[in-house]
Amino acid sequence: MEFRFATEKDCTLILAFIQELASYEKMTDQVVATEDLLHEWIFEKQKAEVLFVLEDGKEVGFALFFHNFSTFLGRAGIYLEDLLVLPAYRGKGYGKALLKKLAQITVERGCGRLEWACLDWNKPSIDFYTPWVRL
Repeated sequence: MEFRFATEKDCTLILAFIQELASYEKMTDQVVATEDLLHEWIFEKQKAEVLFVLEDGKEVGFALFFHNFSTFLGRAGIYLEDLLVLPAYRGKGYGKALLKKLAQITVERGCGRLEWACLDWNKPSIDFYTPWVRL
């Protein structure tokens, strides 16, 4: 298992992961992102980052995240917008590995917290995230 950050050449792949996630969430009609928009906002304006997890050199999962800010902590945090592992690769620990890697990045960058939200009907995702939540 390897990780790599997306590069400008990955806009097609990033959009494919977004579309796969939208399909899973039954929200494909809401995807208006394009490769050009992703290139502009992720790479030119540097408003988000994408981390891939790879199996044998193939991207099998992704996490799209960005920095937010906590006034109470007085420092930035990381907000995980999307995490997806392709269906054929689920159950192999890739999702857990992506979350662990993102937590490691959060600590390395000196961020105060790592946050995310999950759709309330998405039981498989809720079950996945629940062990990570500190109540």
